[in-house]
Amino acid sequence: MENNLERLLDETLNNPGVVGVLCADKQGLCLGVKGTATPESSGIVVALSQQAALLKPAASTAPVICLESDKGNVLVKSHEDTTLVIHKMPVY
Repeated sequence: MENNLERLLDETLNNPGVVGVLCADKQGLCLGVKGTATPESSGIVVALSQQAALLKPAASTAPVICLESDKGNVLVKSHEDTTLVIHKMPVY
């Protein structure tokens, strides 16, 4: 499984504009990180995703969270027991 996760993180990081990617379990443990993402943020983004899901508890899927700043966008999406974080920069 570890090799599959590393391969998927590498593939995600190779997309245009993606500069960082992080994967965490439902307890906030960092499972893998590449690029500008930091393992220390895994617990925070998992908690953020869990809180966002409470906004619409009847929804069949978890929401995608987009945090925007001058330094790019951070996308957060949970699925089952895993949360994925993608840090993107504008591509011109």
